[in-house]
Amino acid sequence: MSSIEIRSLTAETRGMLADLLIETVAAGGSVSFMHPLSRQSAEAFWGNSLVAAERGERAVLGAWKGEVLVGTVTVLLDFPDNHPHRAEIAKLMTRVEHRGKRIASRLMRAAETLAVEKGRTLLVLDTATEEGASGLYEKLGFTLTGEIPDFALKPHGGLTGTLIYWKRIGGAT
Repeated sequence: MSSIEIRSLTAETRGMLADLLIETVAAGGSVSFMHPLSRQSAEAFWGNSLVAAERGERAVLGAWKGEVLVGTVTVLLDFPDNHPHRAEIAKLMTRVEHRGKRIASRLMRAAETLAVEKGRTLLVLDTATEEGASGLYEKLGFTLTGEIPDFALKPHGGLTGTLIYWKRIGGAT
């Protein structure tokens, strides 16, 4: 297996990100969209996200295996004045055929490093109760705050709860 490279993504990757989002939603990933997700909606979402990244409001990282985008994570950085110390993890996705190969862990470590470089000392995230990535987040040192039942619709219908996690980073105590 060739090595995985993690790097910031730009507007040129919008189509690949759209493909990854459509695949994730079709596979049941609870990432704010319903199945079937149209290509137009997926590209519009990533277009807006990448413009926000250009403004410094977020960072979109990608995991590459050669020329293939196999995963992504977004670090939200734009918060009100009373939250300058906080970042939020969003849209962690790995291509179905590449799951179980520690790509998500590598993306999360890169996201944490980026957040520290941006002066953040607290990371927060949420994940679906059913089929979410809670095990991964707990292995990476995130603390479960609690569960909100019936928080969102699953991509193929039905309600799922969400789990809220946090982690102090950058030497914060």
